[in-house]
Amino acid sequence: MEEKIEISILLSLYGNLLTETQKKYMELYYNEDFSLSEIGDNENITRQAVRTILVKSKKKLQEYEKKLKFKQKENKINTLLQDLQKTKLDEKQEKIIKKIEDKLDF
Repeated sequence: MEEKIEISILLSLYGNLLTETQKKYMELYYNEDFSLSEIGDNENITRQAVRTILVKSKKKLQEYEKKLKFKQKENKINTLLQDLQKTKLDEKQEKIIKKIEDKLDF
């Protein structure tokens, strides 16, 4: 289950770098919980063809993260913001943190 969440996060970060077909199948499988057979039936391709596309797409997403590290950077920023919120902050500082969180979509 954790792997599906991980891939879903990578898909939200890098999905637009995939082809339309790759993105569509990944969203159906990882976000909409379609089975390989359901995707294949809907797209008139074999279950194995769907699996091949998903495996290649997953590998691409992982390569993008390895090179660009957006998820890693986002996690670091989130951790730092959480640590900062544990300290005594004035109202202005709290507003700045809120703006950062909103911009980063946490």
